[in-house]
Amino acid sequence: MELCGATSISWANSISPSHHFPQNSSVWRFRRMRIFFVSSSNDSGGSRKGDEMIVSVTGATGFIGKRLVQRLHADNHRVRVLTRSRSKAQLIFPVRDYPGIVIAEEPEWRNCIQGSTAVVNLAGLSISTRWSPEIKKEIKESRIKTTSKVVDLINSAKDEVRPRVLVSATAVGYYGTSETRVFDEQSPSGNDYLAEVCREWEAAALRVDKDVRVALIRIGVVLGREGGALAKMIPLFMMFAGGPLGSGKQWFSWIHVDDLVNMIYEALSNPSYKGVINGTAPNPVKLSEMCDHLGSVLGRPSWLPVPDLALKAVLGEGACVVLEGQKVLPKRAKELGFSFKYPYIKEALRSIMS
Repeated sequence: MELCGATSISWANSISPSHHFPQNSSVWRFRRMRIFFVSSSNDSGGSRKGDEMIVSVTGATGFIGKRLVQRLHADNHRVRVLTRSRSKAQLIFPVRDYPGIVIAEEPEWRNCIQGSTAVVNLAGLSISTRWSPEIKKEIKESRIKTTSKVVDLINSAKDEVRPRVLVSATAVGYYGTSETRVFDEQSPSGNDYLAEVCREWEAAALRVDKDVRVALIRIGVVLGREGGALAKMIPLFMMFAGGPLGSGKQWFSWIHVDDLVNMIYEALSNPSYKGVINGTAPNPVKLSEMCDHLGSVLGRPSWLPVPDLALKAVLGEGACVVLEGQKVLPKRAKELGFSFKYPYIKEALRSIMS
């Protein structure tokens, strides 16, 4: 039973979200016992493999977040979904499939973060959309404001209930774009809009208390059936007979969603995962090669390029995410011994489209 001030979805049909529990002595003794247990498991800076973790997740209803929550729940960890819409989260994580998961709206985030083993911060408006000045502002603010709020709540928690791990998303947009340079975790930041967003995003996460282990995952283009850039690209690809997007010479630093979830999962429990880690597959490709493989998997020819104008009509300024790219290598993940299930694009696409 969770008593973090949020509503467990196992109670969704029987307890109102506004219900208040009496602060009697028996409840207080129970809470003190639970807090003592959580703090003793956090002393090492992260839960040992095989131990139960209590993980609060922002962005849990998004493409990556859903898969992470599914994995944590399947492995019998306790999950607290930090959301701005309880009704949306309850549709995605119905009680019959996710008994015991806690769903918390913003006023309840503090009580859920307190006593968690770790926090995973994935919140942010998708960049795979048509950009406008208003959308660009929201892309930045949705990341920085949420990250700052999470960090403030972690920092304000008493030591005995403070999470010991923060895994916070960022993106390979940090490096800017180039057709010739190769980027790893030590490379400097770029000077375009997305690089600026990523710098501020990371800086917000790094304000967390010095005793909290921080892993910043710079995520590439995430490939999966349920969402991400691939879902936007396939209709265009089919319409234009499977040709490359734009020039096709731009680099495509990608990662299969299963590998990304595994990397985040490992970062929760492995104390060696700290600092910046590139969340990309070890074999980036030129976009023309990706399109060749996608055409092969879809049984489509790959000859008629998708024109820049078509992409810009759909994505506006956001088309730069596809039309420009960077070659990013996961140097740190390889040093840590992370095992990629899908190191090559062809196998990744085949698994997604099969």
